[in-house]
Amino acid sequence: MKTLIPYINFHGQCEQALAFYCQCFNGEVVAMMRFGDADFPSPEEAKDKILHAEFKAGGVHFMASDGMPGRIPQHGENITLNIALDDEAEQTAIFQALAQGGQITEPLKEAFWGARFGMLVDRFGIRWMSNCMKPQ
Repeated sequence: MKTLIPYINFHGQCEQALAFYCQCFNGEVVAMMRFGDADFPSPEEAKDKILHAEFKAGGVHFMASDGMPGRIPQHGENITLNIALDDEAEQTAIFQALAQGGQITEPLKEAFWGARFGMLVDRFGIRWMSNCMKPQ
């Protein structure tokens, strides 16, 4: 099963943006992890920033982050399409197809949150994340 979920980078304003969208859509933040809570190296000043969050309000669903510490945001990097899969073979096939003529920015590999994960930019400049959760 494939699910397409927008992933928004708020460049340091994620917490404020989520509070705003909770009001606008009468929604809720259903998951949140700060850099300081993750098994992920980050500078002290980023410990309270949001590494990953998930917002839901009825049919409105997106994921969000403050972005990587120390990285200067580039034009077009504020939205990435995340494709969530439950089959590694399908994940590999889709990832390889999207990468044709594009650029893999992070190859598919095991991630600390219990998934197989990779990132790429396709030939049209669209940023993609591919996430396949491991069975528990």
